[in-house]
Order: sequence, then C-alpha cells, then structure tokens
Amino acid sequence: MILAGGLGTRISEETHLKPKPMIEVGGKPILWHIMKSYSVYGINDFIICSGYLGNIIEDYFNKNNFGWKINVVDTGLNSMTGGRLKRIQNFVGNETFCFTYGDTLNDVNIKDLIEFHKKNNTIATVTSCIPPEKYGVLYLEDNKVVDFKEKPDNEKNWVNGGFFVLEPSVFSFIKDDNTIWEKEPMEKIVEKRQLSAFRHTGFYQPMDTLNDKNHLEKLWNGENPPWKKWK
Repeated sequence: MILAGGLGTRISEETHLKPKPMIEVGGKPILWHIMKSYSVYGINDFIICSGYLGNIIEDYFNKNNFGWKINVVDTGLNSMTGGRLKRIQNFVGNETFCFTYGDTLNDVNIKDLIEFHKKNNTIATVTSCIPPEKYGVLYLEDNKVVDFKEKPDNEKNWVNGGFFVLEPSVFSFIKDDNTIWEKEPMEKIVEKRQLSAFRHTGFYQPMDTLNDKNHLEKLWNGENPPWKKWK
C-alpha cells in the first residue's frame, strides 16, 4: 500500500502539473521506482492511495503493463495519511501488509524487513533510517565558528523512513480522514510497545524538493543507482 495523494507543495515546480509520486527520475515516476523495489522481493500486488490529480496515476498504469496487480483507490483530496490508510482497510482483509510513502527511495531489503517484523511479533514495524545531511554544520561560540563539519556524524538521529510492515489491527487506531498516521496512531502504538524499528543504515532519500529530485536524477545517471536492485 503506497501513499500517493498529497499535494506536494514543497516541490510545486512540478506538482502543479502532476502528483508528487509521478515526478520522474530517469524517465520513470518515483512511484514506479518504489514498486520495482518491492517487486524485486516478489511483492507485485499494490494499492495506490490517490487523491490530488489521481487520474494521472490511474491513466499511467492503464497505459503501461508492468505485470503487477494494481488498484488505484481515490482516498480523498484532503485526507491525511492515516485517513488514506483507513480508507483501504477493506482491500487488506486479515493479511499482514507493507505500507510506505510515494516519494521516498530506499535500498532496504524488504524480505529481511518482513522477517524482522514477524520475529518481533508486534503489530507494526517501521524502517528507521539515518537522514541524509543536506548542509554542513557550523558550531558557534559567541560570534565565532569554533568547528565545522561538512558531513556530521548523525547516526543517533534515526528517523521514520517509511517502508512499514503492519498488521490489520492498526486500523483500530485510526479515527477518520483527519487522522495523521504519524501522530496519534503511531504514538498510541508506541505507548503499547507494539512498534518495532528495523534499523537501515543504507541508502535513504526522500524527494521533498527540486534539489532532492535533481540529486536522485544524478544518482540514476551514475554507474550504480543505490536503490536499483533490479536488472
């Protein structure tokens, strides 16, 4: 299940024409790259939660056959992340399922992630990642720079990297369309000690801005795009 319904206002240079997950890297939507990453591990059944300009996503997959089973579900223009998740509950049934964002690339081993989830026996697992440093850090005393690090050690700063594995019971924590998944639902799951963290130290890159998109494009045009596990 992939979230693909937001407005993507921070990259409005492109999202005024298309939904954010349809912004292309290497001539293919970032959404396609994410789905290819799952497909490498035999996951070929996708629910795409659309909203803003969702018809563009639907048209793309109607015109292109990648051998995947795809349901593009309109989860509302203004629904929050939890609301979109709640709206696809009937598609999930009683199965464990993967859930991620439609704007983030990662080279996480999905097979290992799912096995980790099952082993820890919690209702939710999140892939925790180390955020990419965009800027050098200045360390100041009074008005003087006393230290500068171009790429500071931020290994303690684990963040939500998406790529969740969830049990259907998580739906009970979501109230309605206005529920933000990362707020009350995740907080309550944490309180119950039912959220496991799969630590991923490899490649992780959200596409929040045009600079991020250009960075991904540059990586794709290099010799070994770090998230590309397919031939």
